[in-house]
Amino acid sequence: MTTPLQILLHAPDAEGLQRARMNAVNARKGDPHCTVRIIANAAAVAAALDTPHEPADALTWLCPNSLAQLQRPARAPLQVLDGPAILALARLQTEGWAYIRA
Repeated sequence: MTTPLQILLHAPDAEGLQRARMNAVNARKGDPHCTVRIIANAAAVAAALDTPHEPADALTWLCPNSLAQLQRPARAPLQVLDGPAILALARLQTEGWAYIRA
């Protein structure tokens, strides 16, 4: 038995968010047992708030610093990280998540 994949998609801008969303959907179709998380920061946060994407929004975590700069709240089902995106990206990689910049 193989360990299920844990895929960490980093979206730092609107184009990256679009790619991350499609990659997440494709990964889950290709391997329903994999875990996918999209971490959005910088310009990708505004794009996530402004453009809902039903299949990927529940997999998307927003940087609280980027939200604060935008002075906007998150909307469900988007989730907010406990701290800066850079720390979440580093921690998840040390836990074995495969990092992919979208």
